[in-house]
Amino acid sequence: MRTLGTVVRGIRAPIFRAGDDAVAMVAETVLNALKANDIEPRDKDVVAVTESVVARCQGNYATVEQIAADVKRRTGGGTVGLTFPITSRNRFSVPLRGIAMGCKKVVVMMSYPSDEMGNAFLTLEQVEEAGVNPWTDTLTADEFRAKFGDVRHTFTGMDYISFYQEIIESAGAEAEIILSNRVQDILNYTDTVIACDIHSRFRSKAQLKKAGAKIVLGLDDILSESVDGSGYNPDYGLLGSNKADEGRIKLFPRNSMDVAEALGKVLSEATGKQIEAMIYGDGCFKDPVGMIWEMADPECCPGFTAGLAGTPNELKLKNIADGEYSELKGAELKAAVEEKIRNKQKGSLVGNMASMGTTPRRIVDLLGSLCDLTSGSGDKGTPVIYIQGYFDNFIDE
Repeated sequence: MRTLGTVVRGIRAPIFRAGDDAVAMVAETVLNALKANDIEPRDKDVVAVTESVVARCQGNYATVEQIAADVKRRTGGGTVGLTFPITSRNRFSVPLRGIAMGCKKVVVMMSYPSDEMGNAFLTLEQVEEAGVNPWTDTLTADEFRAKFGDVRHTFTGMDYISFYQEIIESAGAEAEIILSNRVQDILNYTDTVIACDIHSRFRSKAQLKKAGAKIVLGLDDILSESVDGSGYNPDYGLLGSNKADEGRIKLFPRNSMDVAEALGKVLSEATGKQIEAMIYGDGCFKDPVGMIWEMADPECCPGFTAGLAGTPNELKLKNIADGEYSELKGAELKAAVEEKIRNKQKGSLVGNMASMGTTPRRIVDLLGSLCDLTSGSGDKGTPVIYIQGYFDNFIDE
């Protein structure tokens, strides 16, 4: 029997630039790596490429001036409220500068004690000890500091209230910072709002409209089309963008499904095997120490081939071994387990006690997390991941 199950390899790749052919370059990189390392491709191998590679090759960039032009066009350029932005220099500082350049005044409403991603100003215990109800109480920046002092992000050491205020003012707009967890509270300051949350944005927009906001947008509405020659994303706008430099962002890639399909086709034809492909961003996992949820992209996997759709259909081996077959040992146990797997229910096992303890997450989200942890976010230089054996189980030879 085969002694290895899933094998994940980070593949070192060249530096990708705007105008490069992402599909051709990634395919060449993968084929060279397979040959150089005597790796035999197999059906259902998975090639994954970070979203940054695809967006960079597409030249999907925008400047703060282009962000400002779109914000002014959509909001009128007066007083604009920004609700629930994440506390991130990489994700929000440049978009905030662009937004402020397109407005006369920006009112930022930050959630507390942490943002949507779990980036914490303080602990819930500190909030409770101060006698503050985070679900009903709206605090000005001065009131917040009077109760909690000089509050900084645990990991970065940043005072994000001051940081965001300075960005807005340096862009030429008036700034006001408040803290609340009720999105409707922003309407006490302005009726023109950009909802800046990521995964809860649809709920926030609906609540704002119901409460009577005049103009309701999300970050996904800004740069959803090209402005003055900018990059854009019709589905996500500014969501998923990263800082490229002080005056420019890289947007989430466009047409990711098409890119994944094209890559899978090229590699399948070159290897003679059915190779699946996907584009991945942030992994779907939470840091158990810092309590930060890493998922700042709008999707973990914006593009994938058809063979990666769906959720796993798995039995919980330890439950079978400890329960139904607890009296068996050795070859007899192995044979019984193999037969159980061979005859398992086709399709979804959701609700079946035999799958208890397995998590029916989407395959692409599971793979995306695996890839993100493998490639890292620093200088590993492996934005391409090659996965073998992911779809195998105990009975596959």
